Amino acid sequence: QLHLVESGGGLVQPGGSLRLSCVASGNTLDLDYYDFGWFRPAPGQERDGIGCISGIASTHARTNYPPSVKGRFTVDRDSSQNTVFLQMESLDPEGTGVYYCAAAPLSYRGCPLSAGTYDYWGQGTQVTVSS
Repeated sequence: QLHLVESGGGLVQPGGSLRLSCVASGNTLDLDYYDFGWFRPAPGQERDGIGCISGIASTHARTNYPPSVKGRFTVDRDSSQNTVFLQMESLDPEGTGVYYCAAAPLSYRGCPLSAGTYDYWGQGTQVTVSS
């Protein structure tokens, strides 16, 4: 069982940057065997995958991004602090919403961007992009 808590949300101007954090607690001994993903609401979808990072135990590509954010968003993790980060650059107003962190058992095929594959979710952190 994992408990995830996001933080770092807030108000940012269009074109600005923001770094979100997701701290995992609970059964953290096997975090190397979990993929972590970040999600936000999208039109017509409950939650849209915007980046993920594979468990350290995986030999496949460590991060995965949709074309809409590739080059602007970066996911990384600090295993020593049981924390996963989402660095966002060049934000636009369409990026406004609640951002969620999620965890899933290691896929061994690269981390997924589909919300349905994740088992554990945080409560979300609000990001507002506005001038």
